[in-house]
Amino acid sequence: MTYPERRLVIVVRADPVICGHSGEARNLAEVALTRGFDDVRLLTWPIATLEAAGLPLKPLDRLQPYGPGITVERPEPVGDYRVPDGRGLAGLTGRLVELLAEPVPTTCLSMYLAPHANVVMDAVTAAHAAGLLGEVHTIAKAVGSDVTNVIRSCLREERFGAAVALLTTFLAHDEVVAVSEYTRDQIVLSAEAVDAHCGTLFAQQCRARVTVSYPPIDTSAYLDLDPDAVDAALRRRGLERDGYVLFLSRISRAKGVFDLVRAYTASRARDRVKLVVAGTGPALAEVRELAAGDDRIVFLTDVDDDEKPLLMRGCATYALPTKEEPDFVETFGIALTEKLLAGGGPVITAITGGTGEAVGDAAVIVAAGDVVAITAALDRVVLEMSEHERRSLERRGREHALSFDRARVFDDLFRTEPLRRAALQEE
Repeated sequence: MTYPERRLVIVVRADPVICGHSGEARNLAEVALTRGFDDVRLLTWPIATLEAAGLPLKPLDRLQPYGPGITVERPEPVGDYRVPDGRGLAGLTGRLVELLAEPVPTTCLSMYLAPHANVVMDAVTAAHAAGLLGEVHTIAKAVGSDVTNVIRSCLREERFGAAVALLTTFLAHDEVVAVSEYTRDQIVLSAEAVDAHCGTLFAQQCRARVTVSYPPIDTSAYLDLDPDAVDAALRRRGLERDGYVLFLSRISRAKGVFDLVRAYTASRARDRVKLVVAGTGPALAEVRELAAGDDRIVFLTDVDDDEKPLLMRGCATYALPTKEEPDFVETFGIALTEKLLAGGGPVITAITGGTGEAVGDAAVIVAAGDVVAITAALDRVVLEMSEHERRSLERRGREHALSFDRARVFDDLFRTEPLRRAALQEE
């Protein structure tokens, strides 16, 4: 039997989930094929499981294909109805054990710690105990909600055992990284809180070991967009260049969409531009109700990855006035950086969580949750901002966003991979 020479396995919530981190996994996988990996696999969940979870999903019939050499595996659950929650995990873990048992040097990257870090470490432990484990290197990436949702919930509800288990699993990986400086800081703060209650020493380890790996972005998908393609996409949607404010993200309260709708309704800019709310999510029905009767507010729930940069390029401004909620903080803001690459109208956002790292000095900043400030920003950008200032913001934004190109991020994240490969060849 012929085996590949080097394998990368990424355990993640992959497409069709509407989540910037599914895009991260895709981009890392594509670059891996140019960096010595000849077998790249995304280990993820069955479509039915994602649908049952209520996650916002992209149109299934318009998903972008992965490059040759990338395999998306969706192991079926193991067991029957008597195993209500562990069946999917058993399927993922079991499949990873099978891959680790093959004589292929493997790097395993888990994204979204709960539960993907558990899949990796449980599989490594099982393969090792069974005498099946070959060369494996593990990396855990905390993408944000691991901390702002899971660990914060543990601390808020005083369920410290779950927090201990998550931090232990995280630190058991060979390398541990965070998606932003903000996320790294939150990991340390959370670890300090667990230490104070439990007498553990997680914070010291996190300070010493956790590094930052920003989201990898396929910059080529947003640069040098064909003007005719932009115009055609807008015509299909009944839109005009610079004729709309764009919100394109998951529809949830933490994204600031309610504040944006209220601000738009009160703005003078409303007479000049429409508001396009693009995306889906748990708050979609409530936002529709809030906007009921306003024919200037347009909802698009079927935007795919090909159309996204075109809509970004054509808008008068892209607004994501995100704010902190108990269960979510924007730990980076990938869509903000994608918009900076696409060009067009300025970005309006709030410095919440890691959004400052995403936009640098190239956005119009408002106070989180301040509807009056958002209204003023819309009026300023649409009605008052000079062409010189718009072009200056566009230039600075693109320069900043290029630092997150997927090849650059990959090489930094996997910086020790060439050394391991060279050592293997010497053996």
